[in-house]
Amino acid sequence: MKLPPRNSYEALYRDFHWDIPAKFNIGRAVCDDWAEREPDRVCLEHFSPDGSHLTMTYGELRDRSAAFANALTTLGVRPGDRVALLLPQSFETVIAHVAIYKMGAIALPLALLFGAEALEYRLTVSGTSAIVTNQFGLTRLRPIRDRLPALAHVISIDGVEEGVAGFAELIAAHPPLFETADTGPDDPALMIFTSGTTGPPKGALHGHRVLPGHIPGMQFAHEGFPQAGDKLWTPSDWAWAGGLLNALLPSLMLGVPVVSSPAQKFDAHMAFRIMAEMGVRNTFIPPTALRLLKSVSNPRALYDLKLRTVGSAGEALGRETYEWARSALGVTVNEFFGQTECNFVLSSSAAFGVSRGGSTGKPVPGHRVAIVDADGREVPVGESGQIAIQRPDPVMFLGYWQDDKATEAKFAGDWLLTGDLGRQDAEGYISFIGRDDDVITSSGYRIGPSEIEDCLGGHAAVQLAAAVGKPDAVRTEIVKAYVVLTPGFEPSEALAAEIRDWVKTRLSMHEYPREIEFVDALPLTTSGKVIRRLLRDRAVAEALESNRMSSAS
Repeated sequence: MKLPPRNSYEALYRDFHWDIPAKFNIGRAVCDDWAEREPDRVCLEHFSPDGSHLTMTYGELRDRSAAFANALTTLGVRPGDRVALLLPQSFETVIAHVAIYKMGAIALPLALLFGAEALEYRLTVSGTSAIVTNQFGLTRLRPIRDRLPALAHVISIDGVEEGVAGFAELIAAHPPLFETADTGPDDPALMIFTSGTTGPPKGALHGHRVLPGHIPGMQFAHEGFPQAGDKLWTPSDWAWAGGLLNALLPSLMLGVPVVSSPAQKFDAHMAFRIMAEMGVRNTFIPPTALRLLKSVSNPRALYDLKLRTVGSAGEALGRETYEWARSALGVTVNEFFGQTECNFVLSSSAAFGVSRGGSTGKPVPGHRVAIVDADGREVPVGESGQIAIQRPDPVMFLGYWQDDKATEAKFAGDWLLTGDLGRQDAEGYISFIGRDDDVITSSGYRIGPSEIEDCLGGHAAVQLAAAVGKPDAVRTEIVKAYVVLTPGFEPSEALAAEIRDWVKTRLSMHEYPREIEFVDALPLTTSGKVIRRLLRDRAVAEALESNRMSSAS
């Protein structure tokens, strides 16, 4: 699925054709194919804060994943069964993933940050029969395990205890040879629950074809990936489609070593240390994390960075962060776009001349993307509408798990509707405006929050910001901004007025936030997206309380 050697985006897009084999298995593609040719080739490196970094080869990954696949088979796991992974970035996580794919079961990655209620919902809906976790995950599972009758087996990478099997012990007790299932590209391989920013999470089921479907995007965004010396790291949780499908699995399939790092609250200095110490050349860093990196002044003077490419997705990057990264990191960030159901379909690529601050990019070769109305009709250039992807497409999900109605509602004809608003210009660039339900209606204007948040982020005092609509009797809604201040700045009315004026003079009179509230943190999904729904609910509650107080007086 590699991109053809072409010198321009137009030629790449025109000449690309999918050639996914009739038989394809993710486990074989990311492990055994390389192990047969180069068993000593390094596939994984693990960063340890104390400097005792670890490595794993494709041969080791093949043997351990085969043994674990045998162990799961012995426990009664069968093709099509769901096996959950409640783990941080680690070698064990990759071993488990590969084993599950090899045996034709369905991997269900889950974030360790999930609380008991979120875990119970996902494990119940999916009917998961086995889960691989660690000691921290066990503390989340214990209160709910009795309410999960389908969950027959719990396996811990931290060893055996009552009612829990040991991961290493299972591997040691089973042979390192396993016959990989003869799966086709449409056979189920992976279920990732949507982030739940706009409603109850749904299990997006993907076939084995989802991996080769991501290769053109990886090669486009990472500019000829792989090249000699390439090595990839992402701070994103591998339980998220971004960390798993925008970083880990495609890199392993292309023979690029992947760096893992301990679970942690994102720390800018630690992130720079990881990239410098491990010789990272390629990285996927979501916009929120990139904005947090801005807290480190002149990072190239402090850290010996070897970055060749930086990709970013999950939310709009924005012109301010785009320009900062180019100046501070010496690399142009290639923004891309997708969602759990259909990922990595738009991208920038500075090497191919597709790069513009404030724009997501153009359709990745192999994907047909357009701006459409609610009925699936393409809208004229320059008009806003939903970003949509035409089927068939190898990165497109098979459907929502046991929810045909929701699957059907996701489409208008042959267009998958993302629910994200965008606009395409005459040169083919598509800009992300915001989710349809994030758009603010004020004095007759429809305002996307991304541009406001990008402008806010250009103020020195603003580390992170989110803009939502707050009900207003006169204007329908006003723009309200929730702002996390950069260390060293203190909240004040004067600072709020300064920030308001900053936006007013740079955007327009109808877009500036009439209210600014300083907060310690923003609510984020496990993938780093702002959960604006929670902030909207908060703003609505404030408006209702204000109206109640006015009526009472």
